[in-house]
Amino acid sequence: MRVGIGYDVHPLVKGRKLFLGGIEIPFHKGLLGHSDGDVLLHAICDALLGAISEGDIGTHFPDSDENIKGIESIKILSYVAGLMKKKGFSVINIDTVVVAEEPKIYPYRKAICDKIAGILDMEAGRIGVKGKSTEGLGFTGRKEGIAAQAVSLVEER
Repeated sequence: MRVGIGYDVHPLVKGRKLFLGGIEIPFHKGLLGHSDGDVLLHAICDALLGAISEGDIGTHFPDSDENIKGIESIKILSYVAGLMKKKGFSVINIDTVVVAEEPKIYPYRKAICDKIAGILDMEAGRIGVKGKSTEGLGFTGRKEGIAAQAVSLVEER
């Protein structure tokens, strides 16, 4: 078995849709990024890539590549799932934390887990998604951005 850890952060800006965990969340701001800015999926991808010794998202999807500008993060996660399968790995579980003052994550947890489970071909009950506040401290506390952390456990088949 192998463990991987991932982290990502993006600023919140007006004029973009907010995607977290592969679903669109109604909010007056979205995350700025070369892709759709889904910090949760990016953290998960980095955790999985790290667990299978395949670098990070930037290795496979560099932000200097204009051909992938605006790419949906679910496509990135699908790519990572394919790479894992090719290398003979499967996911045991994933645990995550989304750090944001708003929007609140709780109402979307089930939909997020179901979406991720579908892409990774695993049980949704093996995915943890938690929302945490920084009680007004730092850039997330000032509502300037959202951060996410993920840890994954994978095994060779």
